[in-house]
Amino acid sequence: MKTLLHKIFIEHWSRKLIAVILSVIIWLVVNHTLTSTRNINNVPVRIIHLPQGKTVEGIQPNGRLAKKLTLTITGNKALIDELTPSDLEVVIDASEKPDEWIATITKKNLVSLNPEIEIGNGISRIYYPNFVIRMTKLITDQIPIVITQPIGEAPRGYQFLDVWPYHLSLTVSGPEEVVKRLKLKEQRITFNLNDISKSQLDELSIKSEANSEVISYFVPEQWKQINIPILSDAPIEIDDPQAKALRIDFIRCNLLPVNAPIQLSLFFPSKNLKNLNPENTSLISNKLVEFRNGTPLISYPLYANGVDSLFLQIVREMIEIVIIVDPKTDKKALDWSVQFVNPRQLEDKYVESLMSDVSDQDIRLMQPTLREEYLRNRFRSYMNHFQMLRDEDDKFDLDISLSDQKIDVIEAVNTK
Repeated sequence: MKTLLHKIFIEHWSRKLIAVILSVIIWLVVNHTLTSTRNINNVPVRIIHLPQGKTVEGIQPNGRLAKKLTLTITGNKALIDELTPSDLEVVIDASEKPDEWIATITKKNLVSLNPEIEIGNGISRIYYPNFVIRMTKLITDQIPIVITQPIGEAPRGYQFLDVWPYHLSLTVSGPEEVVKRLKLKEQRITFNLNDISKSQLDELSIKSEANSEVISYFVPEQWKQINIPILSDAPIEIDDPQAKALRIDFIRCNLLPVNAPIQLSLFFPSKNLKNLNPENTSLISNKLVEFRNGTPLISYPLYANGVDSLFLQIVREMIEIVIIVDPKTDKKALDWSVQFVNPRQLEDKYVESLMSDVSDQDIRLMQPTLREEYLRNRFRSYMNHFQMLRDEDDKFDLDISLSDQKIDVIEAVNTK
């Protein structure tokens, strides 16, 4: 054994050492002289030195284009095999160029983004598709943003009321054609009510002045952003001053007694007037419907939900149920809806009451014109959300039938 090791490592050791050194040198030389060709997809392109007042469609704030290139690169095999799209960037100088030109990409345009990779002498040739760059006028303008109705469900114990303001604007800079297109089409933002917890609203409720029935959840700053990929690869913060007031309003799920009889009226579509009209069709009295001085009323104790006390106080005497006398072949019951008589006057009265005595500090701090707009929107939301109930879990519903020109109104069963 000792003799064998001596023969392998000791005997003629100088020759063997020289052979190993020569092998390493040959391997290094061969490895660095082998060439390879490879396609690298999604290589980013950066434009530098754009003339003042000019831009390129699809350019991002960081100077990169939204469009990426596929490059075919020939060079040292070890280097080529190691490269990834995140290691490279094509940099194109736009100075002293016409508004439209075909870009030329050479080794000088290729920049390594990886400090551990030196591409200077490792790449011999670059192939690329025709790449036309068009410069256009850079403009700054405001584009419209619409806050849509949120998705998701309000936390337990609260009802979604409204979001305000509905419209905002965003100042953007970009290619003239792109900005003009954006001005013609509103950008939309939709919030998710599932992102708001009950504990957050409970805390706001405790802090609210005068134990307000309306709870305003002011939208966090990180929500006030919008994605416009043709202008930026990152969300753009909304700079409209009104965005500071952006809120989602909720109202507590409190039952409020209506404490007033509800009048009934009949609406006759003009297409049916020959057979169904006020002269030959009428309501009949029953346990639910009573007539007072010729006026049909529902005096059953009812409750309202989705509104505040002031709203109900103002409208309770001006609520009516309108029955649409338009029998359908596919169903026996007539349709009906809750209406408010003279809604504009009711709205004015509601707004006037709160404009002169606002208990909500956040509303008091608004400019008068914005405060009025906000309160009018709130009133209209109340009208849209208004519903009558018998109790907390039982929605008030009607079953209305027409027979021999007589309309019978009874309370529908199993309405829970």
